[in-house]
Amino acid sequence: MYAVLHASKVQPMKRGDARELAVHLIYGREFTGEEPEKVVSLRLEKEYYSQLKEENDIYGERPSRAQLSYIDTVVTGVANRTEELNDQIRRFSIGWDVSRISKLTRCVLQLAIFEILYVEDVPTGVAISEAVRLAKKYDGDDTGAFVNGVLGSFARSLNVPETNAVQSDEKTAEEVQ
Repeated sequence: MYAVLHASKVQPMKRGDARELAVHLIYGREFTGEEPEKVVSLRLEKEYYSQLKEENDIYGERPSRAQLSYIDTVVTGVANRTEELNDQIRRFSIGWDVSRISKLTRCVLQLAIFEILYVEDVPTGVAISEAVRLAKKYDGDDTGAFVNGVLGSFARSLNVPETNAVQSDEKTAEEVQ
């Protein structure tokens, strides 16, 4: 009996899932142009959100208050600093025109650069490894290598240690955090 009760206990959303959800919201803004506050409140509204779990596993758990705060902070921050973030992407994606980078990969890069610059509780290495994980998941291994190169160069330019920037496939960024 205890095992059944224990197994049905809802686990809080992990930061990596909240990060992935934030990328979805940032990406969605690329098409809607909605204000970030509206995107977060509409897309994370309970009824709407519960319908999304059929599309992607990360919608299976609702974000905690802490994760909602993180999502709101990064989605709004990326929206308010898009030009600054794109300038950094342009600067470090040598030989690439930013318009040729897929929108999703650009969103992943924007989020990681925002985290490195403005989110104190996210270590640089975690921001980079999570960005690589998301790029690989949605755009393939080659894109993961590209994202790692751009973000590694960016981190080095700041003289920020990029410890654990690339984790083995078996070790997730959650383990590093």
